[in-house]
Amino acid sequence: MSNINTEKPISGEVEAQPTSHGEHYYDEKVDYDRTGAIQAEKIEHEMTVLQAVKAYPAASWWAFVMSCTIIMESYCVFLMGQFIATHQFARDFGVYSTKINDYIIEASWQSAFQCSGPIGALIGVFIAGPITSWIGYRWATIGGLMFLNAFIFIFYFGNSQGMFFAAQILEGIPWGIFIANAPAYCAEIVPLRLRAPATQMLQMFWAIGSIIVGGITYHYQSKNDSSSYRVPIALQWMFPTPLAILLFIAPESPWWLVRKGRYAEAEKAVARLGRASSNDNPSDAVAMMRRTIELEKTEKKPSLIELWKGTDLYRTLIVCGVYASQNLTGNLIANQAVYFFKQAGMADNTAFALGLITSALQWIMVMLSWVLTTYLGRRTIYVYGQFINCAFLVALGIAASCGKSNAASNAQASLGLIVSVLFCLGPAPASWVIIGETSSVRLRPLTTGVGRGAYYLVNIPCIFLGSYMLNTDKWNLGGKSGYVWAGTAFICTAMAWQWIPEMKHRSFREIDILFQRRVPARKWKETVVDINDDE
Repeated sequence: MSNINTEKPISGEVEAQPTSHGEHYYDEKVDYDRTGAIQAEKIEHEMTVLQAVKAYPAASWWAFVMSCTIIMESYCVFLMGQFIATHQFARDFGVYSTKINDYIIEASWQSAFQCSGPIGALIGVFIAGPITSWIGYRWATIGGLMFLNAFIFIFYFGNSQGMFFAAQILEGIPWGIFIANAPAYCAEIVPLRLRAPATQMLQMFWAIGSIIVGGITYHYQSKNDSSSYRVPIALQWMFPTPLAILLFIAPESPWWLVRKGRYAEAEKAVARLGRASSNDNPSDAVAMMRRTIELEKTEKKPSLIELWKGTDLYRTLIVCGVYASQNLTGNLIANQAVYFFKQAGMADNTAFALGLITSALQWIMVMLSWVLTTYLGRRTIYVYGQFINCAFLVALGIAASCGKSNAASNAQASLGLIVSVLFCLGPAPASWVIIGETSSVRLRPLTTGVGRGAYYLVNIPCIFLGSYMLNTDKWNLGGKSGYVWAGTAFICTAMAWQWIPEMKHRSFREIDILFQRRVPARKWKETVVDINDDE
């Protein structure tokens, strides 16, 4: 990720020797070119976003491909939320409610359907770290895609509540692999200036998945037979195989290859990620990676126990906290948008149309967040975005407390839409950048896996809580649930302000050093790390 460096390695270090094919070979006894490593990092710091895109178009493309795997989790999460609001699904698998004189899915099964996927994903994220550390991001993800193809069959042919529940647990296991690997892979294959947009693409594809579901269910929900939910299930098959083929030809993360000591392969991966040019020198980029990994060097193999020791404990807690807080700052209203709109008094078609509009606006907000993150930083839009959502959640609760009327229903629907959309402008996309940058390079697959595990551990009880708050046969709070989520969002905002550092324009080496020096989170922005510092 740099231009050719013609300077010799500093005294006492050995430069890699070229083979007859012009490649470099290394063994564990050969030191990296420290001068080249410094030069590569300088060039990354000096690049603008536009220059980085022009220099590494392939890296941007492969980050895009890996991010597409998130569509599948998003698709199915929102699909179950839409099914709960689909009349034919309620007739086939629900009970008759005398309160509303229609069929509904009971709150217990609502919660079970929506938490079954996260239960499977919780299993997936914990197996993702060790598997990815062993065979790499590509093969772990390809394996998950192939298993997902098989599990969709169970979902499609399900004919009982129990089968849907089991199918969602099985589908959730590959989701866990995708969601653990995607932010880490995207952060590792792009240069410094592209880390924010590359990882924020994950939230964009989450929105795209919901848009696809919204359009499909809007079309099929009015049908009076099982096609109203069978066809949307079957359409899941359009994703896994094409993505598996693309990832088969994708380059492995050069950082993962360097961690494995496969330096020649890492150079080839770097060369594939950048544009073909005689001015590119992949060996400098590999030297930069080796320099960073040397800061974390240990004879031990990466293990889950390490995540809870020393400075890695702080980094793990940040990743876990950021993941978990996604459930506590308005995300569940977004995931159940259609059902929420129906509870606010909207007609079926209007509720589904508003759900589709919400998803489209979320997509636009994620793209706007690229600009905000680039110029304002991760911490700024994350903390202030959560605080603004707190205010709108309180307003939602107030609107729901004003009695039943068309004005109150419209206000609740509007504020629910605003909360869902603003969540995708600040907290949601910024959280993916923070997750991708916080962990140490050596422990990244394990950290992102455990972090997502924290998400599901909070998500599952919150799903039950959310379903009971909204369902007419339980608490029937409707928009008053905004008070609850405003309280949890405020706590998350206060903790983020205290503990999350600003990692804008920081290389992985600088991030390692700042954590090792135990610099307080609020002082990161003003702290200078010299380009020559190794500790």
